[in-house]
Amino acid sequence: FDQLSLLWRDILSLASIDTKSRIPTQNTMRVLALLATFVAAANAFGVGSLSSFTGTSITLEPTYVVCGAPAGRSDLSMMRHRNKLKKLNKPADQRKALLRALTTEVIRHGRIKTTLVRAKAVRKHVDHMIELGKRGDLHARRQALGWVYDKDLVHSLFEAAPERYSDRNGGYTRVLRTMPRQGDNAKMAVIELV
Repeated sequence: FDQLSLLWRDILSLASIDTKSRIPTQNTMRVLALLATFVAAANAFGVGSLSSFTGTSITLEPTYVVCGAPAGRSDLSMMRHRNKLKKLNKPADQRKALLRALTTEVIRHGRIKTTLVRAKAVRKHVDHMIELGKRGDLHARRQALGWVYDKDLVHSLFEAAPERYSDRNGGYTRVLRTMPRQGDNAKMAVIELV
C-alpha cells in the first residue's frame, strides 16, 4: 500500500497537480482516470508490482496447446462436451424422421448416396437395426418396427440378418467418400451394407 501511495504522489507531482486542494479540477479527474486505466492494464498483463511498471511495451507470447493435431493443421483441439450427436441443422423431430427414412432406405436398397455427415449419422442406426435382427426375439422385433417405416422390410431383415452377419460382430456398414455435390460442393458419400 505504501508503494502505491508513493507512486501516486510521484505521478501527481509529475503531472503538476496540487495535492493540497480538496476540490479536484476537471483536468485532475482526467489524469486520474488515465492513470487508473494504466494501472489496471498493468495488472491485467501480469506485471509483478506497480513499481516495476516502466511504461515500456509489454509483449506476452500466447501459448497454445495443440493436442494430437496432425502435421499441417494448426487448429486447437477442444473437448466435445455435449456434442454426442450431429444435429444436421434440423430440429429434433425432423432429425429423427430423416434418420428413420435413411435407415429404412439403406436396409431396403443396400446402398444409398447421401452427404457424408448424414451417412456417418445414419450408420449407427443401421448397425443397431441389424443387431436387433440378429437377436431375433419379440422385443427386438418390436423395437425395429418402432424405428423402420416398412413392416415387411423388418420381417425380411429378421429373416436374413442372422445368417448373413453371423460371423460379424459389428461394423455392418461402410461409408465411402465420393465426389462433392455439383450445386453446393457438399461432401458426399455412399453408405452400404457390408
